[in-house]
Amino acid sequence: MHCLITGGAGFIGSYLAEELINRGNRVTVIDNLSTGNIHNLSSIIRNPLLNFLHSDILNMQNLKDLVSESDIVYHLAAAVGVDIVVKDPVYTITTNVKGTERVLEAALENKTKILVASTSEVYGKSNKNFFSEEDDLLIGPPTHSRWSYACSKLLDEFYCSAFYKEYKLPVNIVRLFNTVGPRQTGKYGMVLPRFVQAALEGKDLNVFGTGKQTRCFCHVRDVVRCVLALSEKEFNGQVYNIGSNEICSIEALARRVISISGSTSGIVYKSYNEAYAPGFEDMLHRAPDISKIKKLTGWEPHYSLDNIIADVVDYYRNKKGRISPAF
Repeated sequence: MHCLITGGAGFIGSYLAEELINRGNRVTVIDNLSTGNIHNLSSIIRNPLLNFLHSDILNMQNLKDLVSESDIVYHLAAAVGVDIVVKDPVYTITTNVKGTERVLEAALENKTKILVASTSEVYGKSNKNFFSEEDDLLIGPPTHSRWSYACSKLLDEFYCSAFYKEYKLPVNIVRLFNTVGPRQTGKYGMVLPRFVQAALEGKDLNVFGTGKQTRCFCHVRDVVRCVLALSEKEFNGQVYNIGSNEICSIEALARRVISISGSTSGIVYKSYNEAYAPGFEDMLHRAPDISKIKKLTGWEPHYSLDNIIADVVDYYRNKKGRISPAF
């Protein structure tokens, strides 16, 4: 099978590319390397089954040909990280909406299967204990750029639904809830790698807001396993949550990182205004109802949060002093 991954040099995309190649598939990766990293593909970069293209889906001329030649497209290319979203909302909206539009249009001729990665951010400010795919969404005002990411990804979902209903394009959507693991960078605001790196360096862990906000963290290998299980099912315009049900507050996460890493770091609480911008809003709780994907595929996460933290700690410990391979 020939698989195309947009954003395939990114954190999740690189794990997906590895697993697809390990299963004997040909994989084409498109990535502009704005937030992705070629070193994420180091284990497969010389594999003849991999075709890496350093390009941008927003302007590449042969995107239609590449999509038409593929059996399935995993569309993961997007603006990522709260830092980018807050600081560059125009880039966020353009990258997410126009990128998805181009991929969907390119798939029409051959009705290529497309799996589009969305986000739990689309649930907005609702205070439900667990979010279901059928829930109403509560997004903040457009004056707060923080919500541009959620709205752009939600528009992606509407695009996908419209293309399925109007053209019967085989497309499914996955809403990812805090995917984490080795290779993820804290550069763009991701909390777990940021905590782990600080702990290993003996620096204070910065917790924004009260720290009482809760999240669920799912290991990237569990996410990839779920995505591939879903790929074998019918693509009929459906939305599926993918994430863990193990709830943890951000301040509790900081304590667990300190404990598991054996660090002597402290915890410092900072306001959102110090970290981002005046008026920044955060979601108080974000946990997925995964009954829909479990019923369809039988999938459920294998990694506990402590397993995940230990895995990330080991990754960053081993990374110190490591010389990156030359390509």
